[in-house]
Amino acid sequence: MALEIKYCLSCGTGLAERDFDGTVRMACPACSFVHWGHYSVGVGALLKRDGKILLVRRAQEPGKGRWTNPGGYIEQHEPIHETIVREVLEETGVRAAVRSIIALRDQPRAVHNVYIAFEMEDLGGEPVPDGIEVDAAGFYSVEEIADMNVAGFTLWLIEAMEKARHEGLAVDVRDDASLQGNILFRA
Repeated sequence: MALEIKYCLSCGTGLAERDFDGTVRMACPACSFVHWGHYSVGVGALLKRDGKILLVRRAQEPGKGRWTNPGGYIEQHEPIHETIVREVLEETGVRAAVRSIIALRDQPRAVHNVYIAFEMEDLGGEPVPDGIEVDAAGFYSVEEIADMNVAGFTLWLIEAMEKARHEGLAVDVRDDASLQGNILFRA
């Protein structure tokens, strides 16, 4: 259950219901603040080395004891492509760079979650679990994964990566002042 927003996050005035094109939202009558909803954005890494896939075993809930791909949530002012590089390094000690976006999950619920899965380039380092979020990390073959307690969503992501028909979405770097502040991806 998401928290109910009662006061303006900009000026502290009590919020009131306001209709925005047929959707009632909490808005501030004193300033321009509108509470658009509760959202979270997660990222995950799909990284292969010598035909094996990098997996971690969750040491905390949700999914404690299950094997998943490394990942986590973005920080407020952190670009998404930096988040996944950080998460892989923190959880496994493996250095990686974004190659492309390979899959997306949309999970509408009390806190609407969007999850972006990145295919990563392996830049080296041996997998060592952080001992906090994950208690094991390593590269595993498809045959080994079949006998492991791997989360269903992670199995789906591996299949999406293996069956990709193109290079996915790649970062589109632009030196254009009108696009400043945007991080762009394209197929």
